[in-house]
Amino acid sequence: GPAYFFLMMEALEQAGTALGLPAETARQLAIETAYGAGAFARQSEDDPGTLRAKVTSPGGTTEAALAVFNTQGFTQTVKDAAGAAAQRAEELAVLALGDKR
Repeated sequence: GPAYFFLMMEALEQAGTALGLPAETARQLAIETAYGAGAFARQSEDDPGTLRAKVTSPGGTTEAALAVFNTQGFTQTVKDAAGAAAQRAEELAVLALGDKR
């Protein structure tokens, strides 16, 4: 799981530098964004979808970015990736246990 979030942070850092931010600034922004989002989620009783809606201003920059994620199938990609990890875990369990299951 943590690698999934690190990948997102890595992508945000790369996007920031591609947009002209200094590398260290892009890195710190990615880290602080991840930290802030995690802390907000921990302290809230709201589900992630509600939290996302609360921080998305209609017609704003976040809404524009989320539209790209939705168009490019972000949610399905995450589901597919989790499925691939679960399948591999099952394969590794079979290898470890042999036919003793």
